[in-house]
Amino acid sequence: MSALNDIRTQAHARWQALSVREQRGVSVLGALLGVCLFWSIAIAPALHTLRDSGHRRAQIGQQQAHMLALQQQAQTLQTRTPLSRDEALRSLQSLTPSAQIQLHVQGARVSVEFKGVPAPTLANWLAQARSQAQALPVEAHLTRSNATVSTNAPTTSPAVMWDGSMVLTLPNRGAAP
Repeated sequence: MSALNDIRTQAHARWQALSVREQRGVSVLGALLGVCLFWSIAIAPALHTLRDSGHRRAQIGQQQAHMLALQQQAQTLQTRTPLSRDEALRSLQSLTPSAQIQLHVQGARVSVEFKGVPAPTLANWLAQARSQAQALPVEAHLTRSNATVSTNAPTTSPAVMWDGSMVLTLPNRGAAP
């Protein structure tokens, strides 16, 4: 406690040694530092939060819309009529008319081979196989190859192509024993 008293006594002695003008200048400087400290601790973070609230509100609104869409999709999947294995197989075969995608039925599973399938085509086919044929992917072995795809345009553009295989399971509800 004596060290604290010594410091206090020295500070008081230095303060008394200053002229009135210097005391006023140091007081104004101390008040200015106090205001700056109060601003940086109390007011600036609140203003920053207030400025960001509109952006955050829009971001949360987008997240909510996405979550509601996912909820709707899940409810749709839960309420759909389950297909029999034969109906699912017919639906899966109707989805694959091209020679790039070949199906091989192996009991309750379907092995699918891909040869030079463009990425958008593969993505659409997988989405339709999942929703229309109710086929679930169990195993996938895909390799990416960059090849040129000729279109109706006079030039060829590089596109991502996929080769490989995938195993899908078909629904077994309503199948005859």
